[in-house]
Amino acid sequence: MHTTKLRVLLFGLSASAGALTLSACGSDSEDTIQIYTGRHYDLEVAFETFAEEFDISIEFLSGRDADLRERIQAEGDDTSADIFMTVDAGNLAIAAEQGLFASLDSPVLDAAVPSELRDPDGFWYALSARARTIVYSTERLSADEIPTTYEELAEPQWEDRVCMRNSSNAYTQSLVASMIGNLGYDSALELVTGWADNSHIMSNDVILLNSIRDGRCDAGISNHYYLARELAEDPSYPVGLVWANQDGRGVHVNISGAGVLANADDPELAQQLLEWLATDGQNSFVDGNNEYPVNPAVTPEALIANEFGETFVRDSTNASEWGLLNADAVRLLDEAGYE
Repeated sequence: MHTTKLRVLLFGLSASAGALTLSACGSDSEDTIQIYTGRHYDLEVAFETFAEEFDISIEFLSGRDADLRERIQAEGDDTSADIFMTVDAGNLAIAAEQGLFASLDSPVLDAAVPSELRDPDGFWYALSARARTIVYSTERLSADEIPTTYEELAEPQWEDRVCMRNSSNAYTQSLVASMIGNLGYDSALELVTGWADNSHIMSNDVILLNSIRDGRCDAGISNHYYLARELAEDPSYPVGLVWANQDGRGVHVNISGAGVLANADDPELAQQLLEWLATDGQNSFVDGNNEYPVNPAVTPEALIANEFGETFVRDSTNASEWGLLNADAVRLLDEAGYE
């Protein structure tokens, strides 16, 4: 039996440290995947399936985004990681810009992941999609009052009626970066200034949704899966979702994705894992967090398919483009007075 070890760095949302080991049932395999993770979205199901199918063990260790990137850079050729995984295209773009990823030649990934959701040079690939779109009160807004574009939420009639996520949040920054890419800096600044004038700023999307429920605001912008969780708990939860800008450029879609590290010990096995996650493992990877699959051949899980629909028009701009506009987005948010 061979003793190849694959180590995976996963990072995203949590600063807590911890460890979890998953092993293939009844397996004496010495193959190990080590996952450094800040993402806690029921990924254990996906990786446990992979562990059983390929007769390996998987280890998880949590950490912060920037800390893990710094660690990989510091370790250099001696890094124990083969894969770096994260949420938000901005984080993936930064890792690619820092030279952390190898360029993959994978017909499997190229076929499974739409071109706008992967790096043009194969440095990283999206594995799940999370639309950041408009949510609204189903109790206080009639059908003809529901905002359908991001731009509407900056208009004067929405003053003091909007809930938005804080400026330090990666999803806010990536949304604004996409506005810069689509509209240009000056027009995006005008839009975000309107948001700042109209909005109550929230520290997370759960508080944002509950604030709409409780009447503090009538509409806002949230990742779709936060609302899906609320509806799973309470089907009568009085907040609805509309896909933004469907008559134009489409809704902004952020991602969770990964790439094989340039200094990976076993790049072939690392690539095999990413290919599995984008194909046979898509549903087990995305369903636990109510995310949309990136693979167009894979059907979304029932709750989001029934509540929000299986398809929608999304912004086709390559995610790497607005990922690289993150610094401009941070500057624009500050200039707009957006907290």
